[in-house]
Amino acid sequence: MTELLYQQDSYLQTFSAEVVAVDEERHGLVLDRTAFYPGGGGQPPDTGTLEYNGGVYRVECAYSAQRQVIHILDLTAPLPPVGAAVLGKLDWERRYQLMRTHTAMHILCGVVFRDYGALVTGGDMEPLKGRMDFEFETMHKELVTTIEEAVNREVANARQVRVAILPREEAFQIPDLIRTKINLLPAGIRQVRVVEIVGLDMQADGGAHVRNTSEVGHIRVVDYKSKGRINKRIYIELEP
Repeated sequence: MTELLYQQDSYLQTFSAEVVAVDEERHGLVLDRTAFYPGGGGQPPDTGTLEYNGGVYRVECAYSAQRQVIHILDLTAPLPPVGAAVLGKLDWERRYQLMRTHTAMHILCGVVFRDYGALVTGGDMEPLKGRMDFEFETMHKELVTTIEEAVNREVANARQVRVAILPREEAFQIPDLIRTKINLLPAGIRQVRVVEIVGLDMQADGGAHVRNTSEVGHIRVVDYKSKGRINKRIYIELEP
């Protein structure tokens, strides 16, 4: 089992770790601990480097498998062996942009749920842009403008973003913890990570976020589309 350092500290940019398994077929390493986010919930996996014995290995991506995080490396050198001590470094600018974007998506979700009671039916993001689908029957320019104004008020409100890891039974006492139309949280998960934008939003979430909504910056709603009778998509972008 890989210790997920990013769950407690999304701002961790470098970390030390030990190689506990080698995946020769995928040219990947399993570490005992990592700050690399392995992707999920719409947030892409992190990229960066691992340093070992004077060499630098490019981490092309990371993904989860059986409660371990596998770091996929480039093919320029032999893999470090099991037991090797490595130093991990994230591509920080990209990660921080994803943190801002992910928190922006939660602001959007929080505003839409608070003001309209609409559940999320899907979402995806990349650095500084994303899209989210909601259970709306109708959507029009005036509504989208109102939503954009509301989300930017929450950015300006400089709301604190808190993270807690709770026992499943305690977490599910929180009203509306799951904002997606379908509960995607596996039944076997006994500890639930909860991300709270204080005074606005509280959700089960495994991704990386900023500490305060003021870090997100201005959010622009750049487009919206109908994706079905009760499924409407909103596209957002952030300033660099």
